[in-house]
Amino acid sequence: MKKTIQQLQESLGQYRFEIRHLTVLFIILIVFQIIISFIHKISLQKILVNTQEWYQQDSAERLANLTTTSLELLLESRSKNDRLKKHEVTKIIQDLNIILSQQYLQQNVQEICLLVRVDSVLYAIDDGHVLYEYVFGGNKQLPPPSRSHQQAIQMYEAMEQEFAAKEQIHTIVADEQTFHIFVPFVPRGELAGAVYMRNTPDFSFITNEMISGYDETSITYSALMLFGLLAMFYISSYTLKERNKAQAMLFEEQKKHLAEQINIENELLFAKRIYHTHHKAEKIMGFIKEDIRQMTPETIDVVKVRINKYANFIARVIYDMKWYAPPVHTIRSPIFNTNINEVLQFLVDHVFKRLSLEPEAISFHLELDQTLPVSHINEFVMWEVFEPIIQNSLDHAGNNIVKVTIKTEFDQQNHLIRVFIMDNGKGIEPWLLERNDAGVKKIFLEHTSTKRSGDLQHSGYGCYIAYEIATQRCGWEVDAENLSDGGCKFTFTIPV
Repeated sequence: MKKTIQQLQESLGQYRFEIRHLTVLFIILIVFQIIISFIHKISLQKILVNTQEWYQQDSAERLANLTTTSLELLLESRSKNDRLKKHEVTKIIQDLNIILSQQYLQQNVQEICLLVRVDSVLYAIDDGHVLYEYVFGGNKQLPPPSRSHQQAIQMYEAMEQEFAAKEQIHTIVADEQTFHIFVPFVPRGELAGAVYMRNTPDFSFITNEMISGYDETSITYSALMLFGLLAMFYISSYTLKERNKAQAMLFEEQKKHLAEQINIENELLFAKRIYHTHHKAEKIMGFIKEDIRQMTPETIDVVKVRINKYANFIARVIYDMKWYAPPVHTIRSPIFNTNINEVLQFLVDHVFKRLSLEPEAISFHLELDQTLPVSHINEFVMWEVFEPIIQNSLDHAGNNIVKVTIKTEFDQQNHLIRVFIMDNGKGIEPWLLERNDAGVKKIFLEHTSTKRSGDLQHSGYGCYIAYEIATQRCGWEVDAENLSDGGCKFTFTIPV
């Protein structure tokens, strides 16, 4: 369980919530609350209206049915053959008038009458005396009613046959509020007509009160929810602001620390490069001293040219010691017209052949394309590139007799110069030819070497320096591979 909770926390911790996320969430919650409240109000109002309509019709029909029943019971309490005294007749007429007229005391009853057919003529009776004469006196000449009931007569005529066949309460709803109710009038079990009542019951005040109460509750709930969300939004936004502020401070601190770390690494890298170039410069200084000691009048001109190149290389080394990232124009410029063949020939004749303690154990074979155009790269920058690679072939060949082949060719179609440095040694170990995530082979990485003794701190730096200068400063391409018949090959692709 704890592991599951921890995994859930870790998965949620991957997401970074900002103030804009909380704002969107806050707006969505408010909109959802408004929509839900609106839908719920409409649903409640619909239910209340339907209930109100049903109850209005039911109450109107009950009132009409009660009135009809009262008339029937009153009329059935006396027989036509009974000889009634005058005060009894007056009492019956008074009761009939009360039944017919007291319904108007109801706020919603607007019209009531008894509809009967006499000799194919439909009459409306709304007076107790007329009703008594019709029932007990057998009067067929009925006087006109006290009110006009023409609409009721027309509606009853349209439905009389169906009404007589079913003898059930029939209600016609008009304008959704007015109920025209026809109740069968059946004194002594015989259909004599219909009691008509026009009723407009109004219970909207109940519905309005309920909806108003719901609105108040909904507004109160929404207000409380809104204030709660506002409080949460304020607290969350304040927390996020503090977090962002702390993160900004942390980022600045990390940036500062990273800058310091980069400066330290650059200084260390610069120091290592100085060490490496200083080591090369020491060798060249030895050559200069030796040439000066052995200089004769006959060789002075040749030695001067050689010493001048040595001195220029020393000057370049000192210049590199001063600058970690020297200006581009000191490396590449139209003022430089360097012959690559001459640079390679000079390195072989006046550097590596002078370094070899056993000349018979090392041989150089140069295949130089004389059609090579000049290159606009500083001659001594080229020296810094080619010298470590040739030295690598001598140091790691592993054979008693080392043969180094240096070849140049010019690709006129693609305007490219290619320089190949090959040896007949044991080749490069396969793991050094693997590429890292940046696509660079490991042999060109810093501190990558097959040496297992000596100064390991500064091992694996020659190929790294050559690769960095060639690719980053000169714009060349460098590759390394093993040959099928033994040994390895370094390829420099130089755009012209």
